[in-house]
Amino acid sequence: MQLIVGLGNPGSKYEKTRHNIGFRFLDLLAESKGLRFDAAPRFRADVATWNQPSGKVLLIKPQTFMNNSGEAVAPLARYYEAVPENIIVVYDDLDLPAGKIRLKKGGSHGGHNGLKSLNQYLANHEYVRVKIGIGRPEHGEITPWVLGKASETDRAKEACAFDALLAEWSLIMAGDLPKAANHIHLALQEK
Repeated sequence: MQLIVGLGNPGSKYEKTRHNIGFRFLDLLAESKGLRFDAAPRFRADVATWNQPSGKVLLIKPQTFMNNSGEAVAPLARYYEAVPENIIVVYDDLDLPAGKIRLKKGGSHGGHNGLKSLNQYLANHEYVRVKIGIGRPEHGEITPWVLGKASETDRAKEACAFDALLAEWSLIMAGDLPKAANHIHLALQEK
């Protein structure tokens, strides 16, 4: 069983914020596969089921707010007996320029509150991280930046990043992160 988790905050107030890039990517992935999210109140998440030849894959959008994402993901992982190594997490990254992507397996939370929560509740930290850059503000506080809406230019970069990511998603799911990262890098250089 594989779990694909998009991090974000629930509610229309946060829909278009930089912090909700994980939710937006999962919405696009679900749409591209003809999947629909349904509420799973027991797990405090919206879930879509994707039947693959290799088995069932769950797309998960925690409804616990970013800082408590682990409270939704860990019970789902336990219920479906999904080990952290079979979890892919898509989220925003301040340390990457807008629209850039990094793929990584395992590691620390790097100051990201959603990952802090996942690391607190999951058995280990060996899940795959799909980091999508949102850049840092030139001046001022981080919180208003991540909870703010991106400029049109940055939204266009996000769309290019999503396209590149979708094209390589099967490689990411198969665990071939170096090959996927190389293809994504080349695709984004052409934009």
